[in-house]
Amino acid sequence: MTPYKISVLVFLRDARGKLLLIKRSKAPNQGCWSPIGGKLEMGTGESPFECAIRETGEEVGLAVTEKDLHLFGYIAEKNYEGGGHWLMFLFDCAKVLPGLPPTGDEGEFGFFTRAEIDELTVPPSDRVLVWPWYDQQRAGFVAMRADCDPSREMKVVVEQRMRAEG
Repeated sequence: MTPYKISVLVFLRDARGKLLLIKRSKAPNQGCWSPIGGKLEMGTGESPFECAIRETGEEVGLAVTEKDLHLFGYIAEKNYEGGGHWLMFLFDCAKVLPGLPPTGDEGEFGFFTRAEIDELTVPPSDRVLVWPWYDQQRAGFVAMRADCDPSREMKVVVEQRMRAEG
């Protein structure tokens, strides 16, 4: 029985509304562009919000609080890359990033329009599970599960979906 790895993705923007992505230099998703994020520190009982705050500070040097973050969904991925299971919490950050962070151990950064992201090398599951739902649900909430076994077509189930009021 393989336990879940629990992680967060944080969607940050600059003053022009371009999204910050990192070209990962380490697995998982080495060589692909994705939002910043990382694994929860399970031994300390870290919450997804605490992890998003910590990862944002560590990776890009931006201090954020719970009030800056909107949890707009989670994705439970079975059989990611044919083996592991991931539970990812997706956060949209309202605080603007003032500039491009320097390249570090995790990889290099870039700001991109949403259209430009569609032309980048991103993890294949992100094209199905992350970006369309970011477009549709970042002001609301979506809960999904997906079987990502590479030997068959990805099966996605939307477990709950709520649109933003207003």
